[in-house]
Amino acid sequence: MGKTITTYLIDGDPKGTQYVFISNSLCKMYIIPRPNRAILDDREELQKPALYILLGEDDNAKPKAYIGETENFRERVKDHESKKTFWQRALVFVAKDENITKADVQYLEHRAIADAKEANTFVLNENKQIPKAPNLPEYQRNTMDEFFDDIKFLATFTGCNIFETAEAVQEGCIFYIKSRSCDAKGIYNATDFTVLRGSILAPDSVPSLGKWREKRDKLIAEYASMKDGKLVLESDKAFSSPSTAADFCTGSSNNGWTKWKNKDGETLDAVYRK
Repeated sequence: MGKTITTYLIDGDPKGTQYVFISNSLCKMYIIPRPNRAILDDREELQKPALYILLGEDDNAKPKAYIGETENFRERVKDHESKKTFWQRALVFVAKDENITKADVQYLEHRAIADAKEANTFVLNENKQIPKAPNLPEYQRNTMDEFFDDIKFLATFTGCNIFETAEAVQEGCIFYIKSRSCDAKGIYNATDFTVLRGSILAPDSVPSLGKWREKRDKLIAEYASMKDGKLVLESDKAFSSPSTAADFCTGSSNNGWTKWKNKDGETLDAVYRK
């Protein structure tokens, strides 16, 4: 089923401040680069209850995020200026046509942190606990569940995969690789190749992997752990190409288009390029 998405560039800059919403939906998402936060003084709806996600990076290989709720994002972000220095842009989710309450955004925060921790694609070390969900009436909880579905969709639409897991795919779409003690699986789409959680990775890298070895070691330190003597990927990890994904899994150089094969033994190249 199709969706109509409206994106408005407030300052005319595709990398600047904008808002995005789905037609016939209650949810509206603001994308606010940190240098552009002066807009908070001009937009009344950014001074009302909201769920927000601060996005950025630190010394980790994984991107970093902080998820919070507030009754007034303009005032709340002032407190974050000195305490959360990592963030470079904020996603702020507000109600498009009517107000939502403090309890509503507390429920959204509960859902968001739980799902983001399950996906494990971002460092969330400043969201140490999953907050308890407030006791909403059933009809309002259903409304907020629909609101949260839109939050996840809009976050993904803007390129933020903080809630994404790739496990719910059909078996026929999964590709496998077995080499050098590696037993991994993944899926391919138009933008990347995602290695799925639970994949077993080669514990070391061959010398010919060159400079990529250091980056691979850093990714493994953050995304994988030893379990029963095997190096296991703990969260889905997307790569820009099938070959990079194969190199990561095997610790050696590969042509990912021929290395990844489906359950029938067909290569990724045969399925998608021939």
